Amino acid sequence: MIRGLCKSDQPIAALHMFGKMRQQGFHGNNLTFIFIFKACVQLSDIVVGRAVHVNVLKLGYQSYLYVCNTLIYLYGSCGDLAGARIVFDEMSDRDLVSWNSLICGYSQCNRFREVLSLFGSMQAENVKADAVTLVKVVLACSHIGDIDTVDFVAKYIEDNCVRIDVYLGNTLIDMYGRRGLVFLAEEVFAKMEERNVVSWNAMIMAYAKAGDLMAARELFDKMHNRDVISWTSMITGYCQANRFSEGIALFQEMMAIKVKPDEITVASVLSACAHLGTLDVGKAVHDYVRQHGIKMDIYVGNALVDMYCKCGSVNTALEVFFSMNRKDTVSWTSIISGLAVNGFHDNALQLFSQMLEERCKPTHGTFIGVLLACTHAGLVDKGLEYFDCMEKHHGLVPEMKHYGCVVDLLCRSGNLNRAFEFISLMPMTADVVLWRMLLSACKLHGNVVLAEIAANKLLQLDPGNGGNYVLSSSTYATAERWDDAMKIRQLMNDDAVQRPLGWSSIEVNAIV
Repeated sequence: MIRGLCKSDQPIAALHMFGKMRQQGFHGNNLTFIFIFKACVQLSDIVVGRAVHVNVLKLGYQSYLYVCNTLIYLYGSCGDLAGARIVFDEMSDRDLVSWNSLICGYSQCNRFREVLSLFGSMQAENVKADAVTLVKVVLACSHIGDIDTVDFVAKYIEDNCVRIDVYLGNTLIDMYGRRGLVFLAEEVFAKMEERNVVSWNAMIMAYAKAGDLMAARELFDKMHNRDVISWTSMITGYCQANRFSEGIALFQEMMAIKVKPDEITVASVLSACAHLGTLDVGKAVHDYVRQHGIKMDIYVGNALVDMYCKCGSVNTALEVFFSMNRKDTVSWTSIISGLAVNGFHDNALQLFSQMLEERCKPTHGTFIGVLLACTHAGLVDKGLEYFDCMEKHHGLVPEMKHYGCVVDLLCRSGNLNRAFEFISLMPMTADVVLWRMLLSACKLHGNVVLAEIAANKLLQLDPGNGGNYVLSSSTYATAERWDDAMKIRQLMNDDAVQRPLGWSSIEVNAIV
């Protein structure tokens, strides 16, 4: 009865039955205690487990191998690794299950170095590991980045003819995929006698991470049974490779066959919509989230804010932002940057102040948004003040993009000499973007002297970019120095530099 109840969906009834048995004067035997400990595992009841352990010691059943193995499993599952280790160390006889039970306990509690230490002890005592052991060892290696042990495990599997079951195979494919070793993942996939949907998904993700989307799609199309992770892996792969249109098309195909997306799918598709500016699709996805009860976690919320901002729908972005139960730095950065880019500079700076009041630490990305807001508002002194406080108050060393924002701020306000001086005093060498900003501003304000300096720098740093020649020529033309303008045009022809092409995009019926 205890065994049957232990295996049912009411393990607590097994404990009640054990209590009744003891009331009638029966103490139980080694099998009884094995099933009681298993019931305690299902209930995560370490208190009853310890009490029954005392009975085991009183009755002398601690010498039974299977009883001790189940005890280690109980203590490890409930997080009492000290208790599990005591039982393990006091065992006069151990088998592979003993080692695996303790290793699984350490793995479950994220004590990965102890997992590898135990694996080493197993080798020292000539205990042959099986697939269960090696799954935990590979997972431990993945978490702590121990590549050498992973390579040893691969050789160990081959030397000891360890059968690669579906769990070990999936773990190895995932590990090799994360390392970008697709050819090794393919070898494991080919050797597996049994595969499940996780195996196929792991292989698709391995191909996607390596950028081989053709192989990933070929495998995806071959799958007989796909789950939401299969679709999400393929969609995310397209998005990570900047093939956003294909990602959205696959999502629409997923919707057509009634596969319900999860939070990761939704976040990936919204990111694609943000990059393409497909507001209609983004809105449709948002409506689907609300209608079908998909969890509105922080990642979906952030993706929605980013999408609406990049599509110019700022009011909706603000509604989503303020409706979020939890916000992180990404949430604040997305809304601040979105407001700045769309011209709502006052709101952006107000939200930045609110962010600091709520003790949310800004990042480099946050200050990009703040500096952009100052640039569009023409707040030169305020922008320089924010730039200075990055390192002084927040410990953030400005990067090239922050210097670019300041140069843009000074150039837009007509402070060209100040912008040139700022570039000259930078602790790093200015890139082509900064010099192009200065050259563009010189054209606008007719400053030929600085334009020549900026143009020479650009022709040194980026001689193949036709835009630099066009800007320089236009600056001379604005100052009516036609001979110099023609020289630049001739130089462009002599060097066979391609003229830059302009392009635009428009969304029609959800297609860009």
